[in-house]
Amino acid sequence: MQIIKEIESQYLKESLPQFSVGDTVDVHVQIREGEKQRIQIFNGTVIRRKGSGVRETFTVRRIVQGEGVERIFPIHSPNVVDVEIKKRGRVRRAKLYYLRKRVGKGVRVREKLWIKDKSKKVEKPTEQTQHTPASTPEAAAQASKQKSEQARIGKKKSVADRAGKKKAKKEKRKQAKQKKKTTDTAPAEASGSE
Repeated sequence: MQIIKEIESQYLKESLPQFSVGDTVDVHVQIREGEKQRIQIFNGTVIRRKGSGVRETFTVRRIVQGEGVERIFPIHSPNVVDVEIKKRGRVRRAKLYYLRKRVGKGVRVREKLWIKDKSKKVEKPTEQTQHTPASTPEAAAQASKQKSEQARIGKKKSVADRAGKKKAKKEKRKQAKQKKKTTDTAPAEASGSE
């Protein structure tokens, strides 16, 4: 068994791309046509990873002219030049076979937020960085209480505003109906008195 591992280790790639199931990837495949060689890109969603060692493979699925196309690539193959990650997928399955039954927008996978290069990391300001933290637990509790009170008052206002707008609309409709009624009955009374 040890001999097999030693022989297989010669064919393993040193640098493997770190992708997982659900990711949208571009697979750069080397193709030989006669004496010419070129690199073709197959892009799609990784629906499975299988195996280990030299036999490890991954399956990429994409839709071409309304037809689903799946292609299985060995990770350590010399023909697979590069695997470029376009989007990270947020999935809760190891195999995404359910995508085969889906059509149109149902094929999409939720995207996971990620940062390609850690040196270009941009921190978004959060509430904690914007406000100075309270020095004591009592002050923190009071600040939290004030915040929830403001939120509650704001909610009450918005509900009251909606109710007021509804009433105003109702009144407007009522006035329009009465106006229409008076204009409809006025010509009838005029013709009846002659």
